[in-house]
Amino acid sequence: MAWEPSPDPGYTRQVGPGEIRSLPEAGAGPEAVAIGPDGSLYTGLQDGRVVRLRPDGASETFVQTGGRPLGMKFDRSGRLLMADAFRGLLAVAPDRSLTVLADSVNGRRMLFPNDLDIVQDGGIWFSDTSQRFDQRHWMAEFWEGRATGRLLHYDPRTRRVEVKLDGLRFANGVALGPDEAFVLVNETTAARITRLWLKGPRAGQRETFATLPGYPDNLTYNGRGIFWVALATPRVKALEMLAGWPRVRRALFRIPAAIRDPKPGRMAWVIGLDAEGRTVREWQDPAGRFGSLASAVESAGRLYVGSIQTSSVGWLEAPGR
Repeated sequence: MAWEPSPDPGYTRQVGPGEIRSLPEAGAGPEAVAIGPDGSLYTGLQDGRVVRLRPDGASETFVQTGGRPLGMKFDRSGRLLMADAFRGLLAVAPDRSLTVLADSVNGRRMLFPNDLDIVQDGGIWFSDTSQRFDQRHWMAEFWEGRATGRLLHYDPRTRRVEVKLDGLRFANGVALGPDEAFVLVNETTAARITRLWLKGPRAGQRETFATLPGYPDNLTYNGRGIFWVALATPRVKALEMLAGWPRVRRALFRIPAAIRDPKPGRMAWVIGLDAEGRTVREWQDPAGRFGSLASAVESAGRLYVGSIQTSSVGWLEAPGR
């Protein structure tokens, strides 16, 4: 399909005030990070494990999902909720028992659950990246060009999943805004963030919240007016030029993936947006000494960051404090 990239606000090279510091090794691909009630950090790995990193530096396997745990967050009852790319929407109780809350929508199995946020009443907003390709074949979503990503809502009372937004381009990070007045969802390949209003006169309306100079992965809200967005890489002009040429992309897709697919750089980049989508905080390491970032969550003045290119969770001082 032919499609049109979002406007590019432009990339300005900056250098952060300090390097990302690595915590003890957890395992391959700690993409998302959750802060537990006990102060420990939890992260999901490519091999299906969720690892707990204790404040004293010790680590242990908390649970094995049998899939690929991505976005995760604790609810008010102490359960770890997560979007697992292969198993669906999961809940892990404090005793480590695992429950599949949902793995399908309208009788059709989800292919790529990705990130989530939790409403005060227990409802869960989460993304399903693609209805065409799973996490192992994520680059095919770009080459094909169909916008099949969705923003979903899980109601714990009815145990039903509803589609709230569709037609998203690689639906990814999800975060609720102040007073739960709106929910945001990252569209990675579109390099933008879409907002769905939940309250007020605009309830039910969708709009572009921000267009970005890079491709966003996960998204979190710090509770004090800042949305932290992990940008995987700056915009790639050569790829975006192919957006309007589906026949060229079809021909290129026949080339072996090892040659065809772009290799993401290791630049580390996180931005902070206010409630109007304006960039008010920023940190970059153009040298990518830690690796490209997949997530950033704030706790006690630090940003804890995950990456699919590393084997450790990292941290840095929250920019602009």
